[in-house]
This record gives sequence, C-alpha cells and structure tokens, in this order.
Amino acid sequence: MKITIIQPPLVQLNTPYPSGAYLKSFFNMLREGKVEGVSQNLIENVRWLDLSTALFHKIFCRQGLTKLFSLSEKKALSMAATSDEVTAYELTRYVSTQNLWINWIDRIVEILCGGNSAREFCHEFVRSPHSPKGHRMENFFGELAEQGRDITTDDAKILASLALADLADYITAVFDHDFRLISYAEHLGTSTASFNDVISGLKSPVLNEFYKDVLNDVLSPEPDSIPLFLISVPFPGCFEAAVFTAQEIRKIYGDKAIIVTGGGYINTELRNVTETKLFSYFDLISYDMGYGSYIHLLENLGDFDFSKKLENHLKGIPLYKMKYLYNGQIIGTADSKSEFKKYSDAEKNICHSLIPDFSEIDFSKYPRLADDTNPMHSIWNDGAWLKAYMAHGCYWHRCAFCDTQLEYVNRFCKVNAEHLCNGLTEQAQKTKVWGIHFVDEACPPASMIDFGIQNCQNENTNGKKLTWWGNIRFEKTFTRDMADFLSYSGLTAVSGGIEIATGDGLSAVNKGTTIENIVSATCAFKEAGILVHSYMIFGFYQQSEQDLINSMETLRQLFKAGLLDSAFWHKFTLTLHSTVYKEWQEGKHPELKIITGNDENKKRFAENDLHFAGENKSEKYSEGLNTALDAWMHGQNLDTNVQRWFNFNMPRPTLPKDYIDKLIEKYEARRDSAYREPVTENDRLFWLGGKPIVQGENLTWFFMGQEMNGHFARAKEVGEILTTLQPGTGKELIKLCSGKELGRLRRGGLCKLI
Repeated sequence: MKITIIQPPLVQLNTPYPSGAYLKSFFNMLREGKVEGVSQNLIENVRWLDLSTALFHKIFCRQGLTKLFSLSEKKALSMAATSDEVTAYELTRYVSTQNLWINWIDRIVEILCGGNSAREFCHEFVRSPHSPKGHRMENFFGELAEQGRDITTDDAKILASLALADLADYITAVFDHDFRLISYAEHLGTSTASFNDVISGLKSPVLNEFYKDVLNDVLSPEPDSIPLFLISVPFPGCFEAAVFTAQEIRKIYGDKAIIVTGGGYINTELRNVTETKLFSYFDLISYDMGYGSYIHLLENLGDFDFSKKLENHLKGIPLYKMKYLYNGQIIGTADSKSEFKKYSDAEKNICHSLIPDFSEIDFSKYPRLADDTNPMHSIWNDGAWLKAYMAHGCYWHRCAFCDTQLEYVNRFCKVNAEHLCNGLTEQAQKTKVWGIHFVDEACPPASMIDFGIQNCQNENTNGKKLTWWGNIRFEKTFTRDMADFLSYSGLTAVSGGIEIATGDGLSAVNKGTTIENIVSATCAFKEAGILVHSYMIFGFYQQSEQDLINSMETLRQLFKAGLLDSAFWHKFTLTLHSTVYKEWQEGKHPELKIITGNDENKKRFAENDLHFAGENKSEKYSEGLNTALDAWMHGQNLDTNVQRWFNFNMPRPTLPKDYIDKLIEKYEARRDSAYREPVTENDRLFWLGGKPIVQGENLTWFFMGQEMNGHFARAKEVGEILTTLQPGTGKELIKLCSGKELGRLRRGGLCKLI
C-alpha cells in the first residue's frame, strides 16, 4: 500500500499546515513496525504533498499569469466598460500592464521566498517606474510619503506581499470570485445548507484551469498497489478543493484507490453528517486525531481485493471514529466507544511521543508574506515555522464559546517535552528552519518550562537552539521569573484569549482567569521582551453594550500601557459542540433563545453553527472596534475616548482611566516582594545573567542589557558557581550567600521556578 497525504489549497502560505507532518510520521511508525497490530509489510511508502503551496506557484509564475491574463482579458475589459470610474481604471490598468506583471512575477515571488538573487531584485523593484503597480502598492507609497520617508530595499517584502494581494484582487474580481490568497471558497464551507452548493463550486475556474494541472503533475496510477489517499481539511476554505481533489483522484484511479478525508472542519461541521452524496467522493471520513482510526482500518485491509468495493470488503463493520457508506447507509461513529478502547489507548500512547516529520518539505518554496508592520501581527506570516503541538487538547476546556464537547479538545494529552524538543531540533537540522510555532489550544506552563530547559541544554551541546512561540492562557502562573526564563530559552511571542476584558465578561465565558491575572501575565511577558497578542470576542449572547464598551476601554488601556502588541476581534458564534450549548440543553441560560423550526435551522450539510435571537445586533459594532484596534496596534489615537470610534451613541466606560495602571502597580509590588522571598534547596534555580567579573569582593555582570554589580562576602566562589550553575543545582549557592546577596542576584538574573 502506498499512502499519499494531501493538503489541498489554500491555507497559510508561509509554512506547511502540521497535519501532514504528523500523519507522515505516524504512518512511518507503522511502516517500521513500531505499532502493534499493523503489519509493517502492508505500507510500502508514505508521501506528503502540500498542494496549497503548489497551487500558489502554479498561478503566481510567468506561465501562470500568462494563462490568467489570456483567459480573463476580454472579461476584464467588458467589466471596465460598465463599471464605475475607479474600477474601470484599475481593470484597464491590469490588462494594459499585464506584461509587467508577467515579467516581474517570478522575481516578486523570489523576494518573498528568499531566493539567491532576492536582495538584488529588491533595489530595482522598489524604485523602478517600470515595475508593476496596484492600488494596495500605491497606498503603501502614499503612507510612506505621509511619514516623510522614502522607500528602501527593506520595504521590498511588504511591497511584494502587497503586489500578490493586488493580483489576488484582480483574480477575484475578474476570473474567480471565490479566490483568496488564503481560504479559497471559504463561504461555501461554514454552515453550508446543501452539499449541492459544494458540487456546483467544483466548476470554479481556479480549480479547473490551475489546480487540475497541479493534481495531474503529482498523481499517476499504479495498479499493482493499493493507493490510500488522505485529504486534510483543517478549515472551511479547503473543503471545496478537497472534494475536487477526490473527484480527480477517482477519475485517474477509478475504484483502485481508497480516499479518506479528515481535519478540523470535518471534526466540527461534519461530525453528524447524513449526506450520502459525500461518499461518492470519499470512501471514508476520519475524525479527531485519526491515529486509532487508521490502525483499525489497516487491520481490516490486510487482504483487500481490488475486485470488490471497499464497502463490500468492510461489510458494515463499525470502525473506530470513521464513517463509510454500506448499502446506502452511513456506518460508524465519530465518538469513542468502550469496544474501541484498544484503539483509543493506542492513540493516546502515540500522542505522547509523536514528532511531526517535515524532512521532505522544500521550505524554499514558501513565501514569507509581510502584511503588516506590527511585529506581533506579522509573526504568523513572516517566517517558515515548524508547527507542532506541546500537548493535544486543552488543559482548561471549560470556555463557554469553545467546542469543548469534542474529544480532541477535552481529552488532554501532554507530549514528553524533552523528547519533543530533541525531535524538533532534529527536524530543524534537516530543514534548516529553527522556528517553532506551537499551535496548541493552550501550551501547558509546566511543559513550556521543561521544553525551555531542554532547549537550553541542547544549545550548550550543539551551539544552537530553537526559537519558539505559541498559544497560552493568561493566568497567574506566568510570573516574572517564569517569563524571564522562557524568554532566555527562546520564547519570542505568545498569543492568548482575553475574550471579554471585564470581570463579568470573563465570568460569563467561564475564562477561568481575572483581569488582574491577565495584567500580571502580560506585564511579565513584556518585561521579558516577549511579544503579546490577544484574542477578543464581541457579541456574546448576553453581553450588554456597557460591558462591550468597558471591554474595549480595558483593551485601549492595555495597549497604552504597552502590555499588548496586537489583538483581533472575533464575533461570537454559537456552536453545536460548545459548553454554552450543552448547558442550554441542560436547562441553563434560559435567556439564550436558539432559533428553531424555520428555514435557517433546517438540517444543513455543515451544521456546527447555530442561530440565536439577537445574534445580528452586534454586527454594527464591528467597524468601530476594528478601526480603533488598527490604530492602537500602530501606536495611534491611544488617548481617544473609545465611544468616539462609533458613528452612533455609545455609553461611557465605567472604568477608571487608571484601571490598568493600578493593576500594574499591584503586579510590580508582587514582583518585588517575590525577589525578597527566601530561596530554598527545593527551588529550581537558573542563572540567566552574564559571566560575573570578580573584582575583590565585588561582582559585576550584565543582565538583559543592564550592568549589575554588588558586594559579596565570598565573591570569587559565588562567581564560579554562577558560571557553572546547572538547572536545579543551587544548593551550593544558597550556602554561600546571605539573604541580601541572594536578593541582589534575584534582581539580576537568578531565576527561581518552583
């Protein structure tokens, strides 16, 4: 059996989505006989195809744009003839300057992918009057002029990113209205009423004129082997392309292929699927992690006969977290059952140790887009991060708005941190990509410490360590000591949910933290030089206008105090698998009026989103919230009263103007008090400062760019111990130093982790 894992378009372009890396590593474990129950002779080889990036390069190249303009020129000019003046100008300009776009596109992509000649191209690209221009690019030039500065080669990446966005605008307007650089045809995925909507979308120009060629490049029938295709659908915007992929595989291989789909979108929207037409494209649907499911499937495929259809081979046998069609009926379950404990246990064991395998990915093909000058906002796209999990599931899994009823969220399973760090370091050595993005629901603080310790030890051994960032929960665990250590160990940024930045709001969404804890954590991170991003929610079903404006005011004060670098407002969506819906079914939340019995809530093909009375009332706040946030993220208008961002009356915030400043003062008092606390032999001590210079009884060293010094009775011995201090071995130091001396060291780089 030959296994092909496919990521269909379009997902984040700067780095591969991690599901393929994990599945490839898992199937290689099976192939090597490391998992009981599956013959290692069954799997011949495993390959992983990131067709999202492949489609990008198929379109955004000289040949691709030549084809694009050839297919769209006539329509563009026809549209220009009947459009408003601005639109007509833009469409006419694209057609007239198409040769500039065609001649420049390979160089634009090289600038973003970091090719050998990228830097040299930058000089001409940013200054030449003969390089192509679109309205986004011109707006950027205008912004620079307002700032009173000229463009430089350092701006080339932003300008090249805007060039791609300009081309994407043209493609969307003239060639394929579903096209986006990320999340192609996303509107067809979420809460789609009928699978027929998806089928009609398979006629789309981008899929047929470009993506079909991508598939033909990588697919070739091999009749002597069972081909097993795994098509990942992490987001709604990938689903239409996934169905198209399955359609083309079936055209090439006929029934001599097994096609499976799974991923985040499948787990949520299609968990209770009843549409049998879906199985005309996919033989099987896999839910959640998938590892136990594939073990069970492969156990039943040892003697697979090509003369039979898969459903006749399986004969209606229920599979662990898989569904398929048998005699016109959907067989299987998306949930764990007691009879499948063997596969559930195997999956847990695999999750503890599985390291994603990126070794065959060519990272030189991934463009590093720069869509914003805000350093935290840009970190998602600017860098070819290796995406990984520090833990599977969420250790909190109680937030009201989250899909906490799904097993892949509420079944928490930590990965061995030492094993994970060593495995990712090995991947970095193979790929030459040393950045890690942990995509956990929330990284466990204890795992972060253990990972950081191992990363520092690897640096001491290999001379190089990983730089990393990820999602966290803003809680009191993140002290200044912990933040300092994590920063030292390579942590460069964190993102976490605040959601509703008021006491009542945090309680309403069951966030499990307080504004005081949030301020404390963000203070610690920012003092340690770590970037901070927050996720915000508006439109929660019981949120008042006063609560919203107070949340907005808290956010403004957090930005003004320098505690946040970026944020994002999400509109609340009620989902079928959320905590709040489960509680509503139990008779709680009587004020939540879920709409039932009308056309909106008839059985849908994709069904995770639910409608409730008043859900659209909050839409009017979106523009004001986002306009203010964009200004704050760029250091602007931080003193403007928050109600002035709206073009309608809003209540005044009831929070004091120094609300966050007072909480910062409380944090600083706790921080300074912690420095005075006794150090015991049970504490794990880490020396983060520089090498101490001994001058008589004085020690001088540098910590975080600042000179530190002090009088020590036994300076020479203290200096020697600090130079060689290993994690957790501080007993000798405690014996040598007085409390006052230890307090001086604590302020200068002696980190204490309990």
